[in-house]
Amino acid sequence: MEFRQLRYFLAVGEEGSFSKAAERCFISQSAISHQIAKLEKELGAPLLERSTRVVKLTPARERLMPLAAEVMSLEARALLVGQDPRNRLRITASMSFATQSLEAISQVRDQFPQVDIEFVIKDFNDRITAVASGDADLALIRGEVDRPVLEAVPLGREDLVIVTSNQHPLSAFATVELAELAPYPLLLPPRSRQTLIHSVVETAFGHTGRPVRLGPSIQHDHTATLDVLTNPRAWTVLYANAADTTPRTGLSFMREAQNLLRIPVCGVIRSGSTPRRELTGLFQALGDSIAASGGPN
Repeated sequence: MEFRQLRYFLAVGEEGSFSKAAERCFISQSAISHQIAKLEKELGAPLLERSTRVVKLTPARERLMPLAAEVMSLEARALLVGQDPRNRLRITASMSFATQSLEAISQVRDQFPQVDIEFVIKDFNDRITAVASGDADLALIRGEVDRPVLEAVPLGREDLVIVTSNQHPLSAFATVELAELAPYPLLLPPRSRQTLIHSVVETAFGHTGRPVRLGPSIQHDHTATLDVLTNPRAWTVLYANAADTTPRTGLSFMREAQNLLRIPVCGVIRSGSTPRRELTGLFQALGDSIAASGGPN
C-alpha cells in the first residue's frame, strides 16, 4: 500500500468523481483508476463501483475513508518535521496589540511568503517567559523589561488619550494641559493592575509641579469609560488604539498638549540572538504601524 494510492482514493471519495479527482491531483484519470484498482486488489475488497458516472459507495469504502484521511494528516505532520524551524516566527502580545500586529504580519507575509508567522495572546509575565525560554521569537510590551537574557528593542511610543464625560468642564477642548486636569479626579484601576500607567501619569504631572488627584479605583468588573460617564467631573486615560475602538456616545476624547502622556512600546527578544531578515522586516513593519496608530514619536 502506498501513500499515493490512499491520496487518490481519498480524492475520488471526496469529489465523487474520477475526473474531478484527477484534476485535483494533477494526473490522468486512467492513472488514478489504475492505482485504486491496485489498492482494491491488495485489500481484497472493492472500494468504488464504476458502473455509472457517479461513484457509488461500498461498505469497504466507508470504512477506509476516515482511515485514509487520518494517514494523510499524519503524512503532512511527518513532512513538517524536516522543515527548518527558522521558517517560523512566533509573536506573543496582549490583545491590545492585535491591530498593529496583524497589519505588520500582513506586510511581512507578502515579503517572505515562506515564513509561517504565529500571533499568540499572553499576559505580560507569560510573554517574557515565552521569549526567555525560546517558545516565542518576539514579545510586544509597553514599558521596558530588565532580564539578563532579554533585550528590549524600541518600536515607538504610544499616546495615552484623555477621556471624560461630555459634561466635564473641559470636554469642549481637543487638547488639554495636565495642570488644567489637576483639580479633577483621575479614575484608574489599582496600581497593582496598571503599574505602568500610574507611573507614566505621575511622572507627567511631576513636570507640571502639580500632584495628580486620584479618585476611587476602577473595579475589575467596571470599565473606565462607564465610570467617567457616571462621574462627570472625573477623567481617565486609554491607550490610543483602545480609544479608537471605544464607542463615543456621551464621551469626549482629548490629547495632552505637551505630549507628556506617552508610553514606550518595545519588542523583546533574546539577547545575542542572530538577526534574521524576517524578524528585521517585522520590527520595521511594527514600528511603522505603531507610529501610525499611536501618534508621532
